[in-house]
Amino acid sequence: MSNNISLLNQYWTDIYFHLHYPHKEKISHQVVRILQLIDKRKEIGVGEVASHLNVSHNTASEHVKRMIAKKYLKKKRATKDERKVILSLTNLGEEVLYRNTSLDEKKLEHVLNQLNENEKSLIENALKTLSERAKQCM
Repeated sequence: MSNNISLLNQYWTDIYFHLHYPHKEKISHQVVRILQLIDKRKEIGVGEVASHLNVSHNTASEHVKRMIAKKYLKKKRATKDERKVILSLTNLGEEVLYRNTSLDEKKLEHVLNQLNENEKSLIENALKTLSERAKQCM
């Protein structure tokens, strides 16, 4: 089983390496992780960012302040409890996240056009199943 897991990780990194968008911004891995957290989960505040990154509240707060200054994030008060600040991505933040975590659609299309319909269907179903199971791990 361990060999299969290593192979799957190798395939994943090969795919990303060859098909990712060129990086335009100088952006740290932690900034990408924060953008992903806020995109994938709702009602995220600084405390959840700190917990997710395993850093102090003050450190997370500094990251968030810099990301707000760069216009990647915005904050608003929670409707149920106005003491809580909720973070969300701006349009720019969504674009930066997409460019730093997604596959280049033109490159991906080029690769997929080289496959037959059965291969495309197998890949789509496999990735869909893996995605669904991954979401259950949280």
